[in-house]
Amino acid sequence: MDGEGADDGGEADDEGSGGEDEGEKVRVPRGPRPSRMGRHVRRTLDGMYARRYEAARNTLPRGPGYLPHVLHVFKNARPDKFREQLRINPTTFDRLVARLASDPVFSNDSDTPQMPVEQQVAIALYRFGHYGNAASLESVANWAGCGKGTVDLVTRRVMTAVLRQDFLTEFIRHPTPGEKEKAKDWVEAHSCRAWRNGWCMVDGTLVPFDDRPFWYGESYFDRKSNYSMNVQVVSLPNLRIIEVSYGHTGSTHDSSAWQKTNFAQCHDDLLEDGEFIWADSAYPVRNISSTRVYRPLSTQSGI
Repeated sequence: MDGEGADDGGEADDEGSGGEDEGEKVRVPRGPRPSRMGRHVRRTLDGMYARRYEAARNTLPRGPGYLPHVLHVFKNARPDKFREQLRINPTTFDRLVARLASDPVFSNDSDTPQMPVEQQVAIALYRFGHYGNAASLESVANWAGCGKGTVDLVTRRVMTAVLRQDFLTEFIRHPTPGEKEKAKDWVEAHSCRAWRNGWCMVDGTLVPFDDRPFWYGESYFDRKSNYSMNVQVVSLPNLRIIEVSYGHTGSTHDSSAWQKTNFAQCHDDLLEDGEFIWADSAYPVRNISSTRVYRPLSTQSGI
């Protein structure tokens, strides 16, 4: 009897103690409150991240740029001066801007809109048309009335739009039969009928670099004592470019760079019987067939 009672009491005690445990809430220990020094450090860091510069800046007041005068005055009143600044005719400039304006690189989701596409294209063209100190970021920024970072940014945007595959396919292409006939008519009118089949010409140009390339820099040293890249350009008599080949170093001879062009490798598909390409003495005289010849001008009689 005593043993059973003791057991019953023990069970009751266990049940009662379990009920008390279930009613209690589990308390999560709190971390120590930040000290006065910790709060000071926190405020200091927040202030540092809120500002771009820690030290006082010696700002340089920016004067008005020459760009608005070029776009709003020279473009309409003095096309010759406009071409001196941007190396392009006003009509061609307007067509280029209209073609590039829809490119997604010139739009963003920011609350701050970009400058007009017309100004961005003008800044890039001005930079491309100058060399040396005149093409430096500071000189171009002073001319445009903007910051040096903006000059670099808009240049990248314009080149991104120009190098789109659809843009290159539309403007650097083989001429249509009608365009080819016009080119032949021009050659005949300025020379003789026997030479009318030479409706395009090729030449190499050197694109100078600002500095010596790190890898294989000596191979970029050209005959003009500059570090550059050799670019082969095939164009019509009206100066419209129909093919561009690039990638060769400045020390590469035009005759070697020419062999890598599409015209040299696929001449049977691009040239008809009797057609040839005009070139200077740097290019080899090569007989493609009995009626298709690449001839340098220096080998032609009467020139």
